[in-house]
Amino acid sequence: MLRLKSMFCILQSLLFIVSSFSVYDSNFKRWVDRAAFDLTGQTDIEFEKITAGELAVSESEKKLCRDWYENNILTDSSPAYNFTVGGKPLRKNLSDWNIEIGEEGAQGEKYRGGKTAVITLTHKKSGLRAEVEATIYEENATCEWTVYITNNGNSNSPVIKNFYAADCDIKTGTADVCFSKGSEPAADDFELIKSPVCPTSMVFNGNGGRSESALPYLNLSGRNFGVVTANGWTGQWYTSIKQIPGGVRLKQKQEFFDAYLTAGEKVRSPLVSLTFYEGNPLKGFNTFRKWENDCVYPENTGILNCTGFCNEFDTRTADELIASINEMPDSLCEATDFLWMDAGWYKKDNGWYAGVGTWKPDPKRFPDGLKPVSDAAKARGMGLLLWYEPHRCCKGTEVYEYCKQREGWLIEQSDEVNTINFANDDACDYITRVVSASLKENGIGLYRQDYNFQPLSQWQSADKTLYGGRTGITENHYVENCYRFLDALAEDNPGLIIDNCASGGKHLDLEMSRRSVPLWRTDYNCADSNGVNHDDCCEASQVCTYGLSFWFPVTGTGFSIPGEYADRSVLCACESRVGYEDIRECFLKNYFPLDYGAMNTDKYHAVQFGDENGGAALIYRRENVSSESYILKLNGLDEGRTYTLKDYDNPDVSFTLSGRELMETGVEINTGSQTKAIIMTY
Repeated sequence: MLRLKSMFCILQSLLFIVSSFSVYDSNFKRWVDRAAFDLTGQTDIEFEKITAGELAVSESEKKLCRDWYENNILTDSSPAYNFTVGGKPLRKNLSDWNIEIGEEGAQGEKYRGGKTAVITLTHKKSGLRAEVEATIYEENATCEWTVYITNNGNSNSPVIKNFYAADCDIKTGTADVCFSKGSEPAADDFELIKSPVCPTSMVFNGNGGRSESALPYLNLSGRNFGVVTANGWTGQWYTSIKQIPGGVRLKQKQEFFDAYLTAGEKVRSPLVSLTFYEGNPLKGFNTFRKWENDCVYPENTGILNCTGFCNEFDTRTADELIASINEMPDSLCEATDFLWMDAGWYKKDNGWYAGVGTWKPDPKRFPDGLKPVSDAAKARGMGLLLWYEPHRCCKGTEVYEYCKQREGWLIEQSDEVNTINFANDDACDYITRVVSASLKENGIGLYRQDYNFQPLSQWQSADKTLYGGRTGITENHYVENCYRFLDALAEDNPGLIIDNCASGGKHLDLEMSRRSVPLWRTDYNCADSNGVNHDDCCEASQVCTYGLSFWFPVTGTGFSIPGEYADRSVLCACESRVGYEDIRECFLKNYFPLDYGAMNTDKYHAVQFGDENGGAALIYRRENVSSESYILKLNGLDEGRTYTLKDYDNPDVSFTLSGRELMETGVEINTGSQTKAIIMTY
């Protein structure tokens, strides 16, 4: 068995090498990555029972985090990050640097629940200065950090390369890793995979600058302890792991960076987080989820209902939309937070995709802009969600023509895919003003950001044509300014909610979670121009919820399939259908996978959301399941507490048992013989 495992690891390593030489915006790379994962991975993962008491963050876990943080971040001798300056690695040449470790700030001074310190490294032989902004969240047994490097000299710096935000050993002991597929889109988007950590490097990275092969999140479950790690970089991110004696070697970075810095220039690493836990991997997942809820998400994040109102093929005028709003039932208005107005609200003579770049309402349909529409929605207690794609512009549009006249503001590729060069501060400031003004003028409360192209090849082209062949410099400034852009929109439009789409789930990372929520997690749920969805969209949505919920308490989705089974297949914290608000609140609590049916229609599929005080289980009896009953075993309960389990549709059907009985013996639920989604509350 050991020899077979070693052979699989070697084959996997070879596939990762093939992947590294693949075109980085290709289906072939995605196929190779998935093939590599399949060699050592499994998707039929069984999770053990965990009690409410075991889910609580322990003092020993807090100490694990604090000790690691002090030994690897607040240190002048063994930093967890690394980079090479002029051919000399930092960690092997610490004597070339003056290192100062700043004091920790008060809790919550910069980030909710965290204490932040800055470690400053000043290079003795050049004008380079590195600053590590590090934060520890002791109640969540979590720490995070980002490395910034600035050239304070008057001339070009030595070349910086191998710029690792994380390059460290974590003494987990022999470990398994859980990770999720990215978004193709496909029916099995975000499926969770479990694999032993191999002694050869396992590589996870972006595809063309987006998360298509895998998500930038890992749960490393070791014999000694476990760690959940996230890579916050909305570009060509890179994470690798390999088993070493006593633990796991972790490396995380922007994949391609090899550049000097001009005088005054500043670059940064990805944001890296580590969440420490002991025992059951479900504890790691749920500790990470709670940290996101407590400390990461924007404070206005929660359950949302965004009722579908106007899609990219809609041709209605302002008067017609206002009439539709006025005809909406009061109950629908009361349940709706935002009306969803997607692409195509601008002039779209050649289709919605080819019209991107003029962020003004179509004057024929909306002669007075969209403000009358948003005012009509507001009068009925709703806001308006509006779609934008600010990074792309098509030839002939206002943004294209304006940027075309200014050197370095545009990275051209084709008629319909030209990139506004966010790496240029002036270009970023310009598009910020354009979008912010549009939000204000049209009365928009929820900004929906899409991103329908793979930017890596354009970044690499600009490295050569605009930045003197400095590899990765365009991407670095571009990504940093993408964050600055979103922060400016939020600051300039108080209360604004930001939706992170990117072709459905291709920009899911820690930095984006700090600013936004994904209301549309996969384009697999998109209907065609006739409004028709995939036949297996219900099961695919169940799979998507199963996989994404390990990492994200808040996601959104929807589709146009009618019926109760469909309604309950897309249940999540944020969705485009009204109802089930009491159940959707449970999604913000702990998550427990119960039965993974994958895409098999002859298997039950079940998940649970909640805590020791209450929650809900969703049981999906799919079309070809032969059994008419299901044994429901809950998880995460207080063993000694008495619970009442009720059928959501038939409250008279109830069971009263102890937490131990519900977790160990369970309850037999009559599911009937038809396709059905059953909700059990406790």
